[in-house]
Amino acid sequence: MRFLSRRLVLPNDLNYANSLFGGRALAWIDEEAAIFAICQLETNCLVTKHIGAINFESPAVQGDVVEFGLSTKSVGKTSITITCLMRNKITKKTICLADDIVFVQVDPETKAPIPHGKTLVALQAQEAE
Repeated sequence: MRFLSRRLVLPNDLNYANSLFGGRALAWIDEEAAIFAICQLETNCLVTKHIGAINFESPAVQGDVVEFGLSTKSVGKTSITITCLMRNKITKKTICLADDIVFVQVDPETKAPIPHGKTLVALQAQEAE
C-alpha cells in the first residue's frame, strides 16, 4: 500500500464532537480512490459504483495531518476495486479503512461500461514503480 496524499483537518471538517466528520472522511476517501483509479487505468472516464465495508477505528481532530494509502485489490473487465486506508500521519493510527471501492470505466458519451484492457498483475507492477 502506497501513501500518496495528505490533508490537514481544519475547523470546517469537524462534527459536533470536534472530531473529523465521517461524511467528510468518506468524501476524501472517494476522491483519493478515484484519483488513484484514474492513474491506474489512465482514463478519467470512471464512476464510483460501490463502496463496501467502512470501518472507523480512531478519531482525527483539528490540526491532524491525515494520509491516504491506496492499493488495487482486484480488476474486472470494466472495473477496478481499490482499498483505501486513512491514517494519522504522525502517530500512524488508522482512522478509517474503506475496502471494496469499485470504479467502472464508462464511455464518455453513452456512459455505458466499457473494457479498460488492464490486468491486476500489470497494475501491481505499475504500483511498485
